[in-house]
This record gives sequence, C-alpha cells and structure tokens, in this order.
Amino acid sequence: MLDVHRLNLLRELSIRGTIAEVAAALNYSPSSVSQQLAILEREAGAELLRKSGRRLQLTPQALLLVEHTGELLDCLERAESALAASDTTVSGTVRLAVFQTAALALIPQSLNLMRHRHPNVRIEMVQHEPETALHETWARDFDLVVAEQYPGHAAQHYQGLDRQHLTSDEIRLALPPRGFLDIEDLASAREAPWVMEPHGAASRHWAEQACRQAGFDPDVRFETADLQAHVRLVESGNAVAFLPDLVWVGRQPEARLVTLETSPSRTIFTSQRTASARHPAIMAIREALQETVRDLESLW
Repeated sequence: MLDVHRLNLLRELSIRGTIAEVAAALNYSPSSVSQQLAILEREAGAELLRKSGRRLQLTPQALLLVEHTGELLDCLERAESALAASDTTVSGTVRLAVFQTAALALIPQSLNLMRHRHPNVRIEMVQHEPETALHETWARDFDLVVAEQYPGHAAQHYQGLDRQHLTSDEIRLALPPRGFLDIEDLASAREAPWVMEPHGAASRHWAEQACRQAGFDPDVRFETADLQAHVRLVESGNAVAFLPDLVWVGRQPEARLVTLETSPSRTIFTSQRTASARHPAIMAIREALQETVRDLESLW
C-alpha cells in the first residue's frame, strides 16, 4: 500500500516546485525529502520524477497520484471534522491567515469572543497578503483566511475553497487635515504626492486606474503595503491616499475624507477548504468574525 505521508510529499512538490521549498515548508532536510520520494517511486513501481534542466518534472504517473492524494487528504479532513463535531467541547488548533487592516480591526474582538466562548480552541494567526494566503490555504498551510478584493479585481478562485462574504468598506480619498485645501475631488488631486501599495497589489492597480479615469497619472512618491504608514503620511501632511473605512476602526481620523463619485467599496471575505466546512472550531471563528463585523457596521 502506498504511504500517505510520502504521497503528500509528492503533492507538496507539485505545488511548491522544488525539493528545497518542500523541505523548508515542512521543516525537513532536502535529503530526507529526496529519500522519501525515492522510496515512493519504488513502492509505486513507476518513474515519478525526471530531471528537466536543474528542476525535477513530475511524470504523468506522478500527476495521477497527486490528483488522488488531494482526494485522499480531503477525505481525511472530512473525517477529522466529523470527529471534532462529535465532541461536546469545541477544541483544536486553527491556523488563520489575515491581511493587515482586518488583523487590526476585526481580529482582537473576535479573539476575545473565542476566548470566552471556546477557551479550548488555540488560534495561530499570521499576517499575509490575500493572494498568497488564499493559495497557501488551498495548499493546506492555513485552515482559514480573511481576504480582500478591490472593485473589478476579483481574488483568484481555487478549487476546493469556499468563499463567505464578511463585509464591505467604502474607499475614500484621504487628505491631510491642513494644506491641500484646493483638493475637493479626485480630479483636483492630480498635482498631489501620493502614497500607494507596491506594484503587483490589486489595490495599486485599482488606484492607478481610478486616477487615470479621472484624467491623470498619480505622482506616487511613497510605496508601502502598510496602510497604517499610509495613514501617518496623510495625517502628517506628506501625501494623499485612497483608504478604506476599516483603517479607521478604533480611532478618530485626523485626515479629511472625500467620498468618491462612484462610492467604490472593498469586499472582505473568509475562505476555507470545503473538506473542513463542518469543523466546529473553524465554524466558531467564522461566527465570531461575523459578530464582530455586525457590531462595527452598527457604528458606521
């Protein structure tokens, strides 16, 4: 019988591309991963890997095993969820990936709710960009992700991941509290210095397109993925920015906020593998996040 652990190593190689990356992700040595894959080839009685330049390429037989391994892991995950649901106490460890503004605005209260209602659940949170976090949740590095998508820039869908709407927050033009008094709308911000997220982020592409539709290319002098840095640069009088409403949770904005003509909104959602959809601990975290959002929306 084929070994599930070795099959999973083969699947990880198909996802990550190199033995070194598999070893780093699973805390093994590269030589250990290579040895286990060599044993799997002998067990399977078929060539699974062949060299293509400096990389290893999976054979058609290997890809067939990878497909079945995914189904097998889903089956095991459903069994684990059913077993957890049979207990009267909600417990276990949940690995959560979340982007920055959600980590600041939503996670603290949600953790408080979980601690009081389900003290036996251990939550491990990592801040990740949504695109990366969705892929790594699909790859089983995380159990649940809180992600975002900007208008006209839908986040990638992965087979086997569900998607549950959490909230939407409006994106506004943020101006310094003093100065820039001639800016009344987006079109009049053409000469202003901007802070935006780095190239490649959906928010950056959306922001540039919004400016171009208003008739100008933005003068982006500052780049950072940290929206709290955006806030500081705006409130200190050094830049203007597009900022979603969620960044102001827990504080009174000093910036002047201008509503954009189309009232664009960012969508925030949670996603998990459908195989773990009935796991009580993950369901409990989703419920806590939804309750946190309802409390916030009542204040907006």
